Amino acid sequence: MTASFRVALTRDFLRSDGSISFGDIGLDRLDKTPGITWEFLEEDQSPIHAKQLHDYDALLLLGSEINAESIFDNERLALIARFGVGYDNVDLKACTEKGILVSVTPNGVRRPVAIAALTYILALSQKMLQRDSLVRTGRWHERMDNVGIGLNNKTIGLIGLGNIGRELCGLLQNFGVRILASDPNSSAYLAGQSGAELVDLDSLLRNSDFVVLCCELNRKTHHLIDENALHRMKGSSYIINIARGSIIDQNALTKALQEDIIAGAGLDVFEKEPISVEDPLLSLENIIVSPHGLGWTDECFTSIGRNAVAAICRLATGRLPEFIVNQDAARHSSLREKLRIFASNTIPT
Repeated sequence: MTASFRVALTRDFLRSDGSISFGDIGLDRLDKTPGITWEFLEEDQSPIHAKQLHDYDALLLLGSEINAESIFDNERLALIARFGVGYDNVDLKACTEKGILVSVTPNGVRRPVAIAALTYILALSQKMLQRDSLVRTGRWHERMDNVGIGLNNKTIGLIGLGNIGRELCGLLQNFGVRILASDPNSSAYLAGQSGAELVDLDSLLRNSDFVVLCCELNRKTHHLIDENALHRMKGSSYIINIARGSIIDQNALTKALQEDIIAGAGLDVFEKEPISVEDPLLSLENIIVSPHGLGWTDECFTSIGRNAVAAICRLATGRLPEFIVNQDAARHSSLREKLRIFASNTIPT
């Protein structure tokens, strides 16, 4: 490339000592690609201020917010590469109207998050939290009162059968379980290929021993699991959320757990994060919680980073990245012109 393709990283990637929180996220590829320069934004702001983004072609985004004001007068930015799969911190409509692509990294999180869901299933079925407490509090004699639940012939219900849901289906194949799935964007054929049976949400809730949320958060899924949905579940069943907190009405879930409407829950996400230590949900003994990061492993971060960097490098050579979440932006006239310019700057290989 003959012209500089400038990339910014949000400053929330950095620890207080200046090191990158996630270790190796593949930034060496940016260093090795001719014509690409990169740096961290000077300030850690959220929402990101418009003046911070004026001089960049692409942004590698962690948790900072991008709203309409962040990009309202930006004529240069072409890509926001999200470090992860969620993009609720990005004003997608505003980006699309400006011809700014937003990409995500499903390949990086598919296996780690599916393993996180499986971890919750196993921990809840084996009553790991209760058994741990028995040892720590000298109640060894109560171990027969906390017998676990075998998974053989149990039913696992997956709400959402995308990348993570299908990966979880593969992990569950050797456990002798029946898998139900509810997903309006899937088909009986695709579900069958994954080893699942496609059913409606009501059937899934009524028949599952473990309900796992692995769908995206949108207007249709916000509070999808409300008081009514929780009362349709079996009293012996568990709910697991490794997706987004607002898919569950947290107040309704707290009440259902307090009243033993369901047996328990495994939650990696909450409606408001971080959850307050005073929240009544955390006083309950029939839940296992983690801080929106159970799937965070070295493998996860390396894979996410390399996928996000790959999206940036594709754009720098005039090619559309994979996993664009706002496809309409790819047809925007200004974006098409930027792609033409990027391609013309590419050194022939």
